[in-house]
Amino acid sequence: MKALPIVWQRLVTNGATCPRCADTGNALQSAVQVLREALAPLGMVPELELRELDYISFQTDPLASNRIWIADKPLEDWLQGSIGTSLCCSACGDAECRTVAVDGQTFEAIPQTLLVKAALIAALTLQSQPDR
Repeated sequence: MKALPIVWQRLVTNGATCPRCADTGNALQSAVQVLREALAPLGMVPELELRELDYISFQTDPLASNRIWIADKPLEDWLQGSIGTSLCCSACGDAECRTVAVDGQTFEAIPQTLLVKAALIAALTLQSQPDR
């Protein structure tokens, strides 16, 4: 089976993250389960990698938190979306954290539907490319 790499990076402070990252993490776990079945006929399997940002790295670049790549490409690129910011809470302090806008709707936490959609687009794109 060919791997479909999915990487999620978020701030983790003392083992905790903010609610929006926690919600994204839950959605990612559910999306990976859905993708296991959906990608099997294509001979692909999702492989989720979790990366933790420390607080110093986060302070330097708050938009690096709650960031997702699928097949080495940002999630928002697969969905023809864009990134923005909004005030966060708890672990993030008063930072302006990453949001993703798709089809006129802005998301602080990335829902399962967007994750699955982006991954399916990526998988079909990769499937149509010749092996290198």
